[in-house]
Amino acid sequence: MDNSSERNLKVSKNFQKNLDYLNRELGVPDSFDIILREMSIGGKKIAIYSVNGMVNTEVVSIILDALVDLERADLVVNALQTLVKGRIVGLQVSEVDTMDKILYFILSGPMAIFVEGQDKAIIVDARSFPARAPSEPDIERVTRGARDGFTETLVFNTTLIRRRLRDPKLRMKLMQVGGRSKTDVCVAYIEDVTNEELVNEISEEIQKIKIDGIPMAEKSVEEFILGSKIWNPYPRVRYTERPDVAAVHLLEGHVVVLVDTSPSVMIAPATFWSHTQHAEEYRQEPIVGAYLRWIRFMGIFAALFLLPLWLACALNPHLLPEWLQFLGVEKVGKIGLIPQVFLAEFGVDLVRMAAIHTPGPLTVALGLIATFMIGDVAIKVGLFAQEIIVYLAIVTVGTFATPSYELAQANRLARLFLLVMVALNNFIGFAIGVLILFFLLWRTKSFGVPYLWPLLPLDLKALGTVLVRSPLPIKNKRPSILKPKDTIRQPQGHDE
Repeated sequence: MDNSSERNLKVSKNFQKNLDYLNRELGVPDSFDIILREMSIGGKKIAIYSVNGMVNTEVVSIILDALVDLERADLVVNALQTLVKGRIVGLQVSEVDTMDKILYFILSGPMAIFVEGQDKAIIVDARSFPARAPSEPDIERVTRGARDGFTETLVFNTTLIRRRLRDPKLRMKLMQVGGRSKTDVCVAYIEDVTNEELVNEISEEIQKIKIDGIPMAEKSVEEFILGSKIWNPYPRVRYTERPDVAAVHLLEGHVVVLVDTSPSVMIAPATFWSHTQHAEEYRQEPIVGAYLRWIRFMGIFAALFLLPLWLACALNPHLLPEWLQFLGVEKVGKIGLIPQVFLAEFGVDLVRMAAIHTPGPLTVALGLIATFMIGDVAIKVGLFAQEIIVYLAIVTVGTFATPSYELAQANRLARLFLLVMVALNNFIGFAIGVLILFFLLWRTKSFGVPYLWPLLPLDLKALGTVLVRSPLPIKNKRPSILKPKDTIRQPQGHDE
């Protein structure tokens, strides 16, 4: 039998044939966590398949009690209808007639019930996943606002979005990816707002994914639907673990992609400026939010340009006017400035990676070691110039102030590129490097949306909302670049 026939195999009225097929496919009894219960009720054989740890045992007990009470006469005619409508109540129940779907449901958590002489199986959703409770994301904290965040369970995540958007037009389109993993992927959008072409493009690209599994969840999906560009580190979708951020983007006309087993969701399309905004700005007064945004802009600018620009100044002090001579280095040290800068950069990255893998109680000790035993001693023995430590500290703070972790990592690589260009040709190298980065960003697109919009192409009104955190009552239009079906967010305040 070929693979297509296997996938489309129908449930047989031969009870034992169905069990033999499922036992072979599921590895019963070799797989200890696949539970098969066989019993005889009302003179008919019944088999129940489930995965240990993925079903609610209390619900299973109620179902079994309901089945045991059945009489033979109840199962003579329309046995499935008797079970579905008469006995198994209060649960999501459906009838399935293909083995491929039955295997998918069993391995997803629901129970599958087979009745002798019936050519369909009953699927009972009695799932109880091992899952953690929603908690505030570590990298998207706010001083005021919601403290819940997405979890690794898809149903929990869609519920968190539904709680914020009680719109009947909110659509949650479910599909599966992975020939073996059968991972659930949900495409969320508002039907009468989001551009239909965008929804279709993302949905079709997801359906085209052909791979055995996606254990890395949303990142694997992103690389398939956008294509992996080796030389472009900048993220073309935005990730968030906050339901309120996802809801805001849905209202603007974006598409949100949720992948089961991942607490991060994808927001598409995304521009460079999408990664520079933070929920904290909208939890404060508009003027405070605007101030925070500009401080964040300065931090991102410093993280990208400060160290390469300082290195160019330090290597060419004779080109600086007298009032900028302080940018130079009093004492170079035992090795040149260029090796010092790269050693310091790699050292910070090494400490950061060590902090990720270090148990929580030991992170303070790691910080003390990095600060005093490495940084202070390195300056005293002449390995590093003290100015490098100062500027690198400012750059590191700017990196951590970047709202998007993916943008911070991309800027880190861009900064290393600029340092190489400065090392090769000083100020000219810096200028050439900046032009190359600008050209890269100008050429980048996310699902057809220019990455630098609304700067390029220029949209002054939209650019104003990027540069300044506008009060919501005057922010009446959805982003025009998304081509939403409904462009107005506050119709009652809109002049016809």
